[in-house]
Amino acid sequence: MKLLFIRHGDPDYEHDSLTEKGVREAECLGKFLHEKRLDAVYVSPLGRAQKTAEIALRGRGDGFETLDWLREFAVPFAMPETGAKHWIWDFYPSFMQKYPQLYSQSDWQNLPFIANSSVPERYAAVCEGMDTLLARHGYERVGNRYAAVRSNRETLAFFCHFGVTGVILSHLFNLAPVPLLQHFVAAPTSVTVVYTEEREEGIASFRCARYGDVSHLIVGNEPVSFAARFCETFDDPTERH
Repeated sequence: MKLLFIRHGDPDYEHDSLTEKGVREAECLGKFLHEKRLDAVYVSPLGRAQKTAEIALRGRGDGFETLDWLREFAVPFAMPETGAKHWIWDFYPSFMQKYPQLYSQSDWQNLPFIANSSVPERYAAVCEGMDTLLARHGYERVGNRYAAVRSNRETLAFFCHFGVTGVILSHLFNLAPVPLLQHFVAAPTSVTVVYTEEREEGIASFRCARYGDVSHLIVGNEPVSFAARFCETFDDPTERH
């Protein structure tokens, strides 16, 4: 099985849609997907993901299913020092150093500021949603791996968001989500490709072949959006800090 995780185009967050650039990015994505077989397509309910899917799939005749748990993982918690609202995909490096448990699959949810929020409940809901979906396609979660009950070469596409993709990948790879969200970046309309590997009969594991691929933008002469990145050097006031 192959999973394609596709981030929405350059966002207009105020209207939960796409900017003009985001529309162009989605059109480039559509050319990339044009001749690719998609056995099933799943989409976040948020407008920016819906719009990206509609543009990218235009003319293909593919329908898609909207899944609520694919919405962005914008689940707030209160920062321990200030009480300010925050999200698990946006920490300063000094904070990550102060709380190394954020790198641990077994410990990150036990930190009081995480445990006392809705993050664990929402994280479990996303993991359960993904496992229920994979079971429909023949792969059933058993402990920290998957039983290949009906192994196949289907291709599933997910039009969703940077944060929820990191959460899903952390579950598939048995990792904490925070380091994936802190140290990897997926630009708008980037494509992350994950395969199953069945090296032992009846046992499937997931492996990432490409993360945040933007080759369709390069081919289409469309600049890669800076969204999801932060300043490359601290002294650049034009880039997000």
